[in-house]
Amino acid sequence: MNESAQPRSVVVGVDGSQAALRAAWWAVDEAVSRDVTLRLLGAVEPGDTPDVAERAVEHAIAAIEAAGAPPKMETRVTAGPAARSLIRASASAALLCVGAVGLRHFRPGRVGSTAATVATSAHCPVAIVRGRDDRPRRPAGPAAAIAVELGGFTDSEDAEIVLAAAIEEARLRDAALHALVRRTTGDAGTAEGEGDRRALADLDRRLARWTRRYPDLRLEPVVVRGGLLEYVAGHRPVQLAVVGARNRQRLAELVGPVGNAKLQDAGCSLLVVNRRHL
Repeated sequence: MNESAQPRSVVVGVDGSQAALRAAWWAVDEAVSRDVTLRLLGAVEPGDTPDVAERAVEHAIAAIEAAGAPPKMETRVTAGPAARSLIRASASAALLCVGAVGLRHFRPGRVGSTAATVATSAHCPVAIVRGRDDRPRRPAGPAAAIAVELGGFTDSEDAEIVLAAAIEEARLRDAALHALVRRTTGDAGTAEGEGDRRALADLDRRLARWTRRYPDLRLEPVVVRGGLLEYVAGHRPVQLAVVGARNRQRLAELVGPVGNAKLQDAGCSLLVVNRRHL
C-alpha cells in the first residue's frame, strides 16, 4: 500500500533518544484527541543495521504502554535518512511529531538537523517537541496557553491558516490562546497608549469571527514589544508556539541556537504549519 492510500494518522519519529520519547508521548495525546492511529516510525540510517531502528521503536512502544491507555498504534521501519522517511510519511499524516534533538544531532542550544529539515518540508503540520521532564503533558486548564504571533506574513491567507491551526490546537487542549501583535509605535509607550489601543482594536476585529464561532475559546489578544520568542521566554505557562513554515525568517529565529535554547528552557514546543497542509 502506498503512503497516499493509507488513512491519516499521527506520525512520530523515534530514534531511541529521550527527545524522541518526549515526542512519542506528545503524539499519544494528539492521536487520542483526534481518534486516529499513532504510527511510530524508525529509520535505518546509512551505516546502521535494521536492529538499531527496531530497538528504538520497541523502546518507544514499551514507554507508551507503561504510561497507560495507549492509542491505536502501528509501527514502521524504513531504510534511508530519517528526514527523508519522515517527509515521505507526512504525505498521509494529520500531524508529524519529532524531538527537538536526537541521538545523532545533539549540541547544546541547537535544534536537531532532522527536526529543522522536516519542519520546512513536511506535507502536514510538524510539532517539534520540547520538555524539561521525562513526560511532557499536554497543556490544560486556565494556566496553560498556546501562543501565535499575527504579524510578519507576506500573505494574509498564510496568517489566517496559522491562526486557524493555533485555534484548533487550543481547542484540542482546552488551553488559552494568546494572539500576539507587535507594538506599532517605536517609543516606550504603555499598554494604554494610542498605538497599543489601535493595535488591540485591529486585533479584536480580526479575531471577532473566531470568538463568535467558538464562544468557549479563551482567546486573549496581546500587544508585545518584541515578538513570539521573547513573549514565550517570559511566560512559562505557554507550552506551545505556532508559526508558519513560509515565514522563513521567523522560523529560523525559533529553531536557531538562541531560539531553541530559550524554547527549551521554557519547555515550549513548536508547531509549524503551512497552507499546503490543508
